Amino acid sequence: MKITIVGTGYVGLVTGTCFSEVGINVVCVDIDQKKIDNLKKGISPIYEPGLDEMIARNTEKGRLHFSTDLPSCVNDSDVIFIAVGTPPDEDGSADLKYVLDVARTIGQHMNQHITVVTKSTVPVGTAAKVRAAVQEELDRRELGIFFDVASNPEFLKEGDAINDFMKPDRIVVGVESEKAQEIMARLYKPFTLNGHPVIFMDVPSAEMTKYAANAMLATKISFMNDIANLCEIMGADVNMVRKGIGSDTRIGNKFIYPGIGYGGSCFPKDVKALIKTADTVGYSMRILKAVEAVNDDQKSLLFNKFMSFFTGDVRGKTVAIWGLSFKPQTDDMREAPSLVIIDHLLKQGCRVKAYDPVAMHESKRRIGEVIEYCKDPYEATIDSDALFLLTEWTEFRYPNWVVIRKLMKNPVIFDGRNIYDAVELKSLDFSYFCVGVNTEKP
Repeated sequence: MKITIVGTGYVGLVTGTCFSEVGINVVCVDIDQKKIDNLKKGISPIYEPGLDEMIARNTEKGRLHFSTDLPSCVNDSDVIFIAVGTPPDEDGSADLKYVLDVARTIGQHMNQHITVVTKSTVPVGTAAKVRAAVQEELDRRELGIFFDVASNPEFLKEGDAINDFMKPDRIVVGVESEKAQEIMARLYKPFTLNGHPVIFMDVPSAEMTKYAANAMLATKISFMNDIANLCEIMGADVNMVRKGIGSDTRIGNKFIYPGIGYGGSCFPKDVKALIKTADTVGYSMRILKAVEAVNDDQKSLLFNKFMSFFTGDVRGKTVAIWGLSFKPQTDDMREAPSLVIIDHLLKQGCRVKAYDPVAMHESKRRIGEVIEYCKDPYEATIDSDALFLLTEWTEFRYPNWVVIRKLMKNPVIFDGRNIYDAVELKSLDFSYFCVGVNTEKP
């Protein structure tokens, strides 16, 4: 079986590489010539543990190829996955321009049956638009070629995407015909040999499943952050509350860790898109609107604690930041809380010194040299008035607090991920603030 993946972003590159790993012949296509040239040299545009090695291995084996020429790939493919970006429009809806451009290109060049699969996260009804775009081009060419359109949403966690793809909890596929189901079942057979299920359904349901899954996870995060804020006011410890409710099998212990809000490429965009989709049909997603509002506020939580601690007198203060990416094991800074906090600090006239194991190059691309980038966590704390922990990278878990106490001008820590021990830090004369626990009470 031969497949083409259109789009070499996070989803497309991981998908194509993992398919090649099980012996499928894959061509990954992108319009960015520089990106394709780099991939041919083994240089990946994204950071994902294990991906570089897998790309190199399968490129060497001749199973994984890269190209900018989609038309030449169309009739050499049994399945074409559309995995291009769907950035949010100004109103929050998903921009389908790139998805439909690919669909039209397929229709302009196909001469045989192809299963066209939407892999990008797209609103309900997108597959129908893809079908219409392909059919319009076939009609223009006066060709009566039968083709299928399917939906196969991804459920990949950044930082653990390869494991998620190779050992999935489930594979969701929306199909319109028995032929499409047969093709997709054959394609995913290597991933189901160990009992991982393929769940076939109609196309609109598959499209909705992706949004519903991300919306539910985002809801759990915002709910827990709301509870955390109330715990802090009422004198409860959210870490204890989390353990108490997480042991309930109906709730579970995942995605209930309090923090400084969700970010990344999926949750913020998908929540906005689902809200907008509902608005367009006259239905208000009241819970999700609250989820989004809580998340927006949560990203400013540590900054507000910082302002309160210094009674608003922060101009000229030096702030150390540990962690820039929205989560560990990725360099992704899309919608990262760090961007919000850095913006607040700079507007207040603070000097910002930051360290992140992998995301500093991405930060430089996004915000330039408006902050200082340090070679290690300790350098960031030199002469600092405060330390913000924003991303729970492993190397931040057990720092030498005695050394840091000597390096800092003002020993105050704002922990956005609740990974440090308040008692230990207080014994070393640090002021310590986290999420959902009043650490300053007697």
